[in-house]
Amino acid sequence: MNKFISTAMGLSFGLASFSAMAADEVTLQLKWVTQAQFAGYYVALDKGFYEEADLDVTINPGGPDVAPPQVIAGGGADVIIDWMPSALASREKGVPLVNIAQPFAKSGMMLTCLKETGIESPDDFPGRTLGVWFFGNEYPFLSWMSKLGIPTDGGENGVTVLKQGFNVDPLIQKQADCVSTMTYNEYWQVIDAGIPADDLKVFKYEDQGVATLEDGLYVLEDNLSDPAFVDKMSRFVAASMKGWNWAKENPEDAAMIVLDNDMTGAQTEKHQVRMMTEIAKLLGDSAVLDEAAYQRTVDSLLSGGSDPVITKEPEGAWTHAVTDKM
Repeated sequence: MNKFISTAMGLSFGLASFSAMAADEVTLQLKWVTQAQFAGYYVALDKGFYEEADLDVTINPGGPDVAPPQVIAGGGADVIIDWMPSALASREKGVPLVNIAQPFAKSGMMLTCLKETGIESPDDFPGRTLGVWFFGNEYPFLSWMSKLGIPTDGGENGVTVLKQGFNVDPLIQKQADCVSTMTYNEYWQVIDAGIPADDLKVFKYEDQGVATLEDGLYVLEDNLSDPAFVDKMSRFVAASMKGWNWAKENPEDAAMIVLDNDMTGAQTEKHQVRMMTEIAKLLGDSAVLDEAAYQRTVDSLLSGGSDPVITKEPEGAWTHAVTDKM
């Protein structure tokens, strides 16, 4: 009997020890498909940085039918990657997203036009057809047009908005005068389609003073009241930034890690290496959200005239609690 009790106690102790040693699970929902835009997270997973931080991380790719705010609201993720305009709009609509870290310090968004259209400046936009991404990606564009005082419902004095797929076909097929592109992705699709850079006119949102913060990390507000969750997210962000720093130093190797995780087989080495090189230019020195950049984003979104992206100054939409703990 004593032997049985001793064995049971030993088994119990062993299970308790195993439980204490089990890594904390984290599910990350990406904003888009597996590509170098998210290389830092895949590197952190591949190089064991998450494991070193006692984390068991699952990375779920996104896609055209995946809205990260909906995923986290439905319990499908612990943390998501989203652009701040989308996140703040979602917050105002009832999904209590909070920015806990901001790895991307600069915007990569552009409007790319064919020079043959004669567009030389934003003054030439009225009467034109412009390709715009939706699913939350339209907000920076709408804020820009509002700032310029250009209606987005067509007409001689406005622009016709073409709901653009996540490709550049409307420009290639000349269905639009300009299309939305990212410095690290779609712009190069235009180049690869045989249109040289000299035949393009590019308007970077950063240069136009209407850039809004892009790939940030967001969680649900209620979870931040749990110290254990804050600690877990702090370790996650720190390990992720370790991954990003490694990726910046080793862009080709980082691209290969991304390709290893691309289950679709759709990505190519050339495109991913080029993307990683461009992504490195957008990353900040740390993941700490810059309050001035946050306020610029908010001010831009509030300046939508009769149809602003958000209708009031957000409260509690960001925190330094996670990055302060790193």
